[in-house]
Amino acid sequence: MSIRRPDTLGGKAAVVGIGATEFSKNSGRSELKLAVEAVGAALDDAGLTPADVDGLVTFTMDTSPEITVAQAAGIGELSFFSRIHYGGGAACATVQQAALAVASGVADVVVCYRAFNERSGRRFGSGVQRREPTAEGAALGWNLPSGLLTPASWVAMAAQRYLHTYGLEPEVFGQVAVVDRRHAARNPAAYFHGQPITLADHAASRWIVEPLRLLDCCQETDGGQALVVTSVERARDLPRPPAVVVAAAQGAGRSQEQMTSFYRDGLTGLPETGVVARQLWRSSGLAPADIDVGILYDHFTPFVLMQLEEFGFCGPGEGGAFVAADALPLNTHGGQLGEAYLHGMNGIAEAVRQIRGTSVNQVAGAARSLITAGTGVPTSGLILGADG
Repeated sequence: MSIRRPDTLGGKAAVVGIGATEFSKNSGRSELKLAVEAVGAALDDAGLTPADVDGLVTFTMDTSPEITVAQAAGIGELSFFSRIHYGGGAACATVQQAALAVASGVADVVVCYRAFNERSGRRFGSGVQRREPTAEGAALGWNLPSGLLTPASWVAMAAQRYLHTYGLEPEVFGQVAVVDRRHAARNPAAYFHGQPITLADHAASRWIVEPLRLLDCCQETDGGQALVVTSVERARDLPRPPAVVVAAAQGAGRSQEQMTSFYRDGLTGLPETGVVARQLWRSSGLAPADIDVGILYDHFTPFVLMQLEEFGFCGPGEGGAFVAADALPLNTHGGQLGEAYLHGMNGIAEAVRQIRGTSVNQVAGAARSLITAGTGVPTSGLILGADG
């Protein structure tokens, strides 16, 4: 794969199973237990057994190693195992890694998983507390003395510049929160099921770090999510309609840091997302008008607007108006703001449901879903589509 030419991965693998635990604020069990539950549910959904699995992919932040999950889930020998770095930016890349393994014949059935007690255990939103010295951590060291200690504070820097550049007010970010919570309100699996909000609710929520309010920030969640990937040929013999990997990509921009890329030429966009967008469009031959559903990583609302602009759905500074116009069905599960914060893996599951036609907020005739992973960090993306 190259950032300068199309790749040939599309059409060779598919997501055939999805499974999750409940999403809560206190799971009452270990992260390993959550992972095993999600893996088992995904295999059941796919009509496969642990004996069929020969590959596992997860995140570097995951506390449940592949061999431990394999042992606890009853999986035997593994021919492929992989971990992707950069937190939520890894979500779609787990499926890309699985698809690459399947397409190359390295593995036949690969399960991607993510499980954590992010609310009752380690809370990422609490920011930097203790950290081992690393080369990549040095960038944070320039910002911590200024009081930029949490993810919200890092994003607020870019959000403030975005508002200033385009002459907008913080209320523009509320468009994303309202849409997500509207969908979550109809989703029984969502933490905020039955709890829609209005723009007035958004504007009345307390400041976290200006210009971000409470309702601009995703929740914190305990839970697990797993996805099963195999070849398109094998998928056609399984009970569920496959969600074919049409295209997959990773991306890091110039002068990339983890959430603190403040020394770029500008702060109003997401260059890492731009790298992913160009590769997805180039390899798939598709364009924004061909996408039926957008599942965009929504840890913070401003970055959803910037993603829409990087992907070419609208022009710079126009993301809020685009969302307000309902021009694209967005985060139909409720997103991480409304359903659960699972580092984006639950969003991939929703994209699969849309392709299957089983979402609680189903888009009629949905045949292509765009999914993105965490932004502000090296990231990834997917286009999933119906078979044939």
